[in-house]
Amino acid sequence: MTSAASAALDATARAARWRRRVLDALGRPGTRLAGLYCSHNGDDDRVVIHALIAEAASIARISEHLDADATGRIAYPALSPGVPAAFWYERALHDLSGVIPVGHPRLERLLLPPNVIDDPPRPGRAVPQQQSRLHGVDELGPVDLQSPGIFSLPYGPVRSGVSESIEFLIETPGEDIPYLTIRPHYKHRGLAKRFEGLTPSDAVLVAERVEGVATVAHALAFSHAVENAAHIDVPDLGKAVRVIHAELERIATHLDVVAGLCEAAGLAVAVARFTWHKENIMRLVSALCGNRFGRSVVVPGGVADSPQLTGGQIADALTTITDRVRSDRDELMDTSTFLDRLRGTGRLDPGSAARHGALGPIGRACAVSNDCRIDRAYDDYREFGMRVSAHDTGGDVLARLNMRWQEMDTSTELIIRAARRLSDRSGERFATVPDSIPDGVGLGWAEAAAGEVLYSVHFRGGLIERCFARSPALHNLLLFRHAFGSDIFTDFAFIEASFGLSYAGVAM
Repeated sequence: MTSAASAALDATARAARWRRRVLDALGRPGTRLAGLYCSHNGDDDRVVIHALIAEAASIARISEHLDADATGRIAYPALSPGVPAAFWYERALHDLSGVIPVGHPRLERLLLPPNVIDDPPRPGRAVPQQQSRLHGVDELGPVDLQSPGIFSLPYGPVRSGVSESIEFLIETPGEDIPYLTIRPHYKHRGLAKRFEGLTPSDAVLVAERVEGVATVAHALAFSHAVENAAHIDVPDLGKAVRVIHAELERIATHLDVVAGLCEAAGLAVAVARFTWHKENIMRLVSALCGNRFGRSVVVPGGVADSPQLTGGQIADALTTITDRVRSDRDELMDTSTFLDRLRGTGRLDPGSAARHGALGPIGRACAVSNDCRIDRAYDDYREFGMRVSAHDTGGDVLARLNMRWQEMDTSTELIIRAARRLSDRSGERFATVPDSIPDGVGLGWAEAAAGEVLYSVHFRGGLIERCFARSPALHNLLLFRHAFGSDIFTDFAFIEASFGLSYAGVAM
């Protein structure tokens, strides 16, 4: 046997062992796939594949080197046939790293336009000079249903209102939606490349812009990864401020979902009321820090500055807003025409939700309780001793709405408790500045309104070498296509609004 053949066999065996280790880890109770990505060593053909496994109290990373074969191809045996949650991860990994998951059931492009033939920039490599071009949608892609009367309807990427750019390819006989293909690549901005070579203090600004609706959550998850790598603790006052901003962001996002459901139902007064409540929350955030989205508040090591309101002022303002929200909530949930459109619509099977790793309210509405504020508590959530997240078994639009109502009540309670701590801790430090960051990998997470945000950040020489940022939408948007059981076109707006998805978080 030649040395080249021996090396190829060794590489194949390593990839198979890595797959077995991942499957063994996922076979343990209470575990799920939380991430999958590759890191590259400069222009070397060798890459490292990383699987992130969510466990009861931590995130485990299982890594292995992959070598190119004689033809230059880098491959490994796909996880997707046995792990449904890996389906989109492996398509994204193939797009951005060029690694081939052998045996993947549908290895199409996910994050990059299907018609663009330019070589995508690999992690760790310089961005090739490319010319911007616009491509019309001139192909519908593979058709999954072969039956008389079935036709394909592209819905998007430009749609009514101000919704994000995304294309849904609907295969339908006319009213039902038996199959849905999702194309999120229109929002791809190359953010993973933008992290490379930055210092943590600069990179947190990029993290805040991955998803506008989850600015604070992404900044938190990134900062937790930096703090994990640098082995530093956040001062108590900084922890309290972080909780206040994270929970205000959660309330604002949930109110936006409620307004979206009201708009789908044509309830103009309810839309006006709940968008007004959201506006008041965002004005409270602006009064706290000077930015409606809470940007430039969370930094590695703590927070940038003290709030511009006292703890008492925060609690009083929030109580006024939430009292109004609860009054309107009671009116809305007593509107039978509204509830009739939600009940039984967009039902997700709990088993499918668990297999795909459903996160946030989407999972909790199917009795899949993943909440890293509880499971892997951080900042002041450790001190608050949060009760177990409420969950439902209905799995429909109404169940998802009920989860959001309950989470808003919990968020209000947490903010008031954190606001009291501000008064008790006046004069303390708000941040611990890391002296240096050793080479290695830091893991961090935070619970956004839509679910768990996860960061795996590789450092070399104090700079970021690779940043894997994962939004909850990468799990939940994949499940969106499974929510159309007996539903029809007029249910689409309700189901989409109830998911509360950010397409930018998928496309990165």
